[in-house]
Amino acid sequence: MKQQPHILLVHPWITDFAAYNFWVKPLGLLSIGSLLRAHGLRVSLIDCLDEPATSKLYGDGKFKRTIIEKPKPLRFFPRHYSRYGISGEAFQERLRSVGKPDLVAITSGMTYWYPGLFAAIERVRDAFGAVPVVLGGIYATLCEDHAKRHSGADLVFKGGEILAAFRTICGLLDVDSLPSVHGTTDYLTESLFFPAFDLYPQLSYVCVATSKGCPFRCTYCASHLLSKDYSKRQPDRVIEEIRYWVLRHGVRNFAFYDDALLLDSENHMIPILKELIRENLGCYFHAPNGLHIREIHEELAQLLYQAGFKTIRLGFETSIEATQLQTGGKVGNDDLRRALKYLTQAGYRNEDIGVYIMAGLPGQRAEEVEASVAFVQEIGARPMLVEYSPIPGTPLFEQAKRVSPFDLENEPLFHNNSILPCAWEGFTFDDYQRIKSALRK
Repeated sequence: MKQQPHILLVHPWITDFAAYNFWVKPLGLLSIGSLLRAHGLRVSLIDCLDEPATSKLYGDGKFKRTIIEKPKPLRFFPRHYSRYGISGEAFQERLRSVGKPDLVAITSGMTYWYPGLFAAIERVRDAFGAVPVVLGGIYATLCEDHAKRHSGADLVFKGGEILAAFRTICGLLDVDSLPSVHGTTDYLTESLFFPAFDLYPQLSYVCVATSKGCPFRCTYCASHLLSKDYSKRQPDRVIEEIRYWVLRHGVRNFAFYDDALLLDSENHMIPILKELIRENLGCYFHAPNGLHIREIHEELAQLLYQAGFKTIRLGFETSIEATQLQTGGKVGNDDLRRALKYLTQAGYRNEDIGVYIMAGLPGQRAEEVEASVAFVQEIGARPMLVEYSPIPGTPLFEQAKRVSPFDLENEPLFHNNSILPCAWEGFTFDDYQRIKSALRK
């Protein structure tokens, strides 16, 4: 009997000036791995970020950090540059332990994290020689040409369609792909198999996506580039997935990866929350991507609290009405006031509610950021600064290229939000540091 091929999945290091484990797992890669395994292929995983961290109660925490040499384009920036995750020696040992695969599938995160990705591919090459390397993920999709020229991968897969990536891998291995049981879209949305989180030796949390894509078109966001369509899973399937990880693996923390978790809540999230409350599985839930503020009403806020949502993050970005309209118009100041009222009435403390405020947008002035911070504090929530990162393919990227002193088009390292790539005399790095320091007090 012919032995089925062995696929090695790799989640590479983060390389950056700062990084924190906000429930970071390669959900798309694990979904592909689940499909491959269900088809009879042998699948292994090396997650370079899977290192015991300084964990908090809910599974998030600090990554292990190793200071490394800064890439040449970033040497001007006066901060340590680090590799986050396991050591290089640990990665090599894990490569030796899994044995030579027939193909390596590696994912990618933020565009400016590519040095960690390149280092991982180089070590895979050193260990396994000419084994095919397939690269996908965010960087591969948004910076496809750069990845093809520089990554060292044999094939760069653009786009976020899991079934298409699965079939590409099967084609390279000359393995028949799974039949289209429900049609491509339904198959991807429902997914007959849960992501392969059981490949981890231990699990402090699991990531769940109840939907794919986002119907909004915020000018700074790449969601529609990474997932062309917006679709939702059936609520009972989501409950089944959560129940599986709780009862089979003892998981208690779940992070939702949705970009539009609360949309159409009457038919989607409310049934999920009511069933979670009924089953009382003793779980904690987290929404690090930010919830759509306009979707929060009184009943929904109460259900979020009763179901065990502990990490509430709201995507607000700015209190300046003109900027709200220019960037997509998904939220207004009164929407935030109303959402906070419902959330606090449900039982959340003011400090439990984090409100994302974007800093460093093209042409943004320091006074605008300060006004947004003051507004959020005034109405009783916790402002959380999010530095703007220019994302290729988004409408705001074109404006960012015009105002930035850096070559954003050709060097993804300059997308790094830590360097405030669109800073100018109206919003300098000193302005940012002053505002951030004030928030720490």
